[in-house]
Amino acid sequence: MIKTANILNKRAKFDYEIIETYSAGIVLTGTEIKSIRLGKAQIAESFCEFNNGELFAINTYIEEYAFGNQFNHKSRSERKLLLNKKELKSLARSVETKGLTIIPLRLFTNEKGLAKLEIGLCRGKKTYDKRESLKEQDTKRDLDRIKKSF
Repeated sequence: MIKTANILNKRAKFDYEIIETYSAGIVLTGTEIKSIRLGKAQIAESFCEFNNGELFAINTYIEEYAFGNQFNHKSRSERKLLLNKKELKSLARSVETKGLTIIPLRLFTNEKGLAKLEIGLCRGKKTYDKRESLKEQDTKRDLDRIKKSF
């Protein structure tokens, strides 16, 4: 039985307007995948950057594996993301020209036990957009309370 992990970046939906999402594989070592399966990772402060035509996830935190030995991994390091060449080119073009950024939205393991990183092509929200999203959340919460009482 493979233990599945689902680590979310809740701050991303509040701070950014998500235009497109992609599911990318992530290159990990043995102790990193064990820590992810235990849910010991954070992607709240991470972002993605191109380096020599390859996409890397920067500032992702994967806690050191408790039972690891001298071959344990570093908790914060650049991790390579795996996408199709066509997807990489379109992402690179849109980041360069339109002023967009790539933000990790969710770190999860699929049914085969492989770690995947859901990334989003995002545009930063202004403060008035953030207030609008807070109002929408409040009204949705109020409507849910009213529906529950009936």
